[in-house]
Amino acid sequence: MSAEKRRILLVEDDVDLMEQTRDFLSGEGYEMLCAGTEKEGTALIEKENFDAAVLDLMLENPDSGFVMAYQIKKKSAAIPVLLVTSVTRDTGYAFGSAGGKDGWIKADVIIQKDMRFEQLKSELERLLGAVK
Repeated sequence: MSAEKRRILLVEDDVDLMEQTRDFLSGEGYEMLCAGTEKEGTALIEKENFDAAVLDLMLENPDSGFVMAYQIKKKSAAIPVLLVTSVTRDTGYAFGSAGGKDGWIKADVIIQKDMRFEQLKSELERLLGAVK
């Protein structure tokens, strides 16, 4: 990571998970922008600049993460988007790989919520390294 802090947008409605993720990524040198709802996340997408986004899939609406991912990729296709979800665990429905710029899922990575923070960090570093 460069000397300049990379800004990460984190949108998560589980307060405990948001705080743990924010604290972990802050400790790894990232500057965090956090929101707990799709509405708050959308406002940050519109007014702030950030280097990557970590979005919960289901917030006020079942497709909140998809909607915000689309907004981010419309703003800049180069911004990496990671969707975090418990849909597979809760429903048994598994998403295929993320769609990227050609698929309907406008995310670069989909991670299950039982993730390890090191996995999230690794994916962020991989995606941000590709952006440089």
